[in-house]
Amino acid sequence: MVELLERKVDTVLSNWRQNPDRKPMIIKGARQVGKTKSVNAFAKRYYKSVVQINFVEQPKFKNIFDDGYEVNVILKNISLLAPSFQFIPGDTLFFFDELQECPKCATSLKFFKLDGRYDVICSGSLMGINYKEIESNSVGYKEEYEMHSMDFEEFLWAMNYSQDFVEELYNHMKELRPLSELQLNTLFGLFKDYMVLGGMPDVIKSYVNNKNFSGTLALQRQLLVDYDEDITKYAVGLDKAKIRNVYNHISVFLAKENKRFQISKVGVNARNRDYVGVVEWLSSAGIINPCYCLADVELPLKGNYDPKLYKIYFKDTGLLIASLDEEAQNDLRANRNFGTYKGAIYENIVGDMLAKQGYNLYYYKQDNPALEMDFFVRDADSLIPVEVKAKDGVSASLRKLVDSDKYGDIKYGIKLGYKNIGFNGQFYTFPYFLTFLLKRFLRERV
Repeated sequence: MVELLERKVDTVLSNWRQNPDRKPMIIKGARQVGKTKSVNAFAKRYYKSVVQINFVEQPKFKNIFDDGYEVNVILKNISLLAPSFQFIPGDTLFFFDELQECPKCATSLKFFKLDGRYDVICSGSLMGINYKEIESNSVGYKEEYEMHSMDFEEFLWAMNYSQDFVEELYNHMKELRPLSELQLNTLFGLFKDYMVLGGMPDVIKSYVNNKNFSGTLALQRQLLVDYDEDITKYAVGLDKAKIRNVYNHISVFLAKENKRFQISKVGVNARNRDYVGVVEWLSSAGIINPCYCLADVELPLKGNYDPKLYKIYFKDTGLLIASLDEEAQNDLRANRNFGTYKGAIYENIVGDMLAKQGYNLYYYKQDNPALEMDFFVRDADSLIPVEVKAKDGVSASLRKLVDSDKYGDIKYGIKLGYKNIGFNGQFYTFPYFLTFLLKRFLRERV
């Protein structure tokens, strides 16, 4: 039975531990992406003493900062509440979990860094953390790492595929060397499983241990309920009903042909100005990936988009699928019939794979003349259209964007689909499952 899944944060924490000038670390992310379990495993491996405090489960510890932020004072207050804790200089990790419940803790990070005797890691849900307040405290005295649900590479690790296997996939991509039919069929099968499951660690662990989908839908639906309840709990200063209303309409709009989110369709007489900050809150909470419509097909991407025109994708495709009705569930799980949902599932998972590599999401659509593109990314000096195709064939839009002199920033494009690796001089073709390697490919592309 698998108890702990290998995660990319493991390497981040190991490298952090080896840095002699390390600063206190804040690991942030949406709820249940595996932050606490990963930190606990790291702490057990590297430290003789671990002082773990969870501000949700142990609210009494919120008062340890009331007498100031000098480290010895904090230690004295901790020892008053929990005399069994040991403070071993150079070999103690303070793990402050659920940081969002005690913003004062962030102020102490500067003093822990200046003191230098102890390592500190804080973990918190993006939902509920006031990062403006936290960032104003201890500026320059902390590091941050955002943790996501498991990407396809981590899913491959969970399925016992090695890093050497991943490197071999990348070499195929880099050398534009097609995969064998056996490789394609096997990896597409794994990718379809990943689309149904998403990347939430508890869901993946259940699948790995049971070797089937039994119980995974219940876990996913409970996560949806938990997120809904957290909106009610943490949406300070905004209309919680409006946030929940937008959140509950995501799959409805993705099922439509253009997939664009329209506030006017969310509620009677709803207007954009009434929903200011809602999408931004859901995004900063780690629930959604917004994708904004470019004003012009040109660089730079930031600042060149219409903030009123956007699509909203779930940050975890498993949660999108879990939000669908029973009939869709049965079709997807039994028949792997992903194409019937108007390509939304493919767009959602590609958007999530791009976002997990650090990309902001942008698309383009104009009606006259008709021109649209699912996503845009960039390399060092060019704009790159990315087409997500649930069916075979290349759209006229991709050809036009690459061929036309009107779009001078575009030199080539990328098509993702049920295709092998290839390049025809105008655009690269990659199978969906290689999207997680795209940023590395573009960075190292010769």
